[in-house]
Amino acid sequence: MSKHTTQLSILQEDIRTRYDSLSKRLKQVARYILDNSNSVAFDTVASIAQRADVPPSTLIRFASAFGFSGFNEMKQVFRQHLMEETVSYTERARLFRKSSTEEGTAAPEKPDEVLNMFSMVNAQALQQLPAHITAEQLDQAIAMLSQAENIYIIGLRRSFSVASYLTYALRHLERRAFLIDGLGGMFSEQLSMVSPKDVVIAISYSPYASEAMELVQLGARRGARQIAITDSQVSPLAAFSDVCFVVREAQLDGFRSQVASMCLAQTIAVSLALSSAE
Repeated sequence: MSKHTTQLSILQEDIRTRYDSLSKRLKQVARYILDNSNSVAFDTVASIAQRADVPPSTLIRFASAFGFSGFNEMKQVFRQHLMEETVSYTERARLFRKSSTEEGTAAPEKPDEVLNMFSMVNAQALQQLPAHITAEQLDQAIAMLSQAENIYIIGLRRSFSVASYLTYALRHLERRAFLIDGLGGMFSEQLSMVSPKDVVIAISYSPYASEAMELVQLGARRGARQIAITDSQVSPLAAFSDVCFVVREAQLDGFRSQVASMCLAQTIAVSLALSSAE
């Protein structure tokens, strides 16, 4: 298990917490899933049901009990975790080929095929973005940023590009925006002056960076208003945020895009510019 909080670790904790309240057959599924997280990612529903000694319909009931539309949707959480834990992109590509083969689809091989695939899934993610973001959320976020004395922006590793762009855009709007990059390990020091007059924008996706969580908690203790950009309503960032934007990025098994997040960042920056011009 990674030291970071992930969607899988949240699901596993939920299963453990609710275990005693499950029926006998659902407990069989729970035990199998908790003990075999890696194999669940690629095994078929039939083979999992056989090994857990339950009918396939029980797997569907189990997934539904934990908020999934089907067992294959639950499997994606295990598969994504396995991909994210695989640091080597070469190994991720191998796992991507494996998952495509098992699903009966052909993985893109040539550069133009990869381009076509990423273009297609990114277009779908952008089309779906407005459905996940409400006007009330945007209005509240812009009002918070308009009133902020300082804006601190946190985005580590994969999220760093979105955070750095947002800092760049806000600086061009002559806002006091500060990127928390932890240079020299000085994460908490860079946020040490945060106050209730400030806003903290935290950007993090599963696996959620532990440093980002510590900074968000520091901001909360100091009374700062907080905006989260993340990938789930049960993200650890959500509990500390005044506004939580859930962004469903396009992904091809382990290779996640940032197009939708960048679109949201641009929306925030331009909306703030327009509100300042009124």
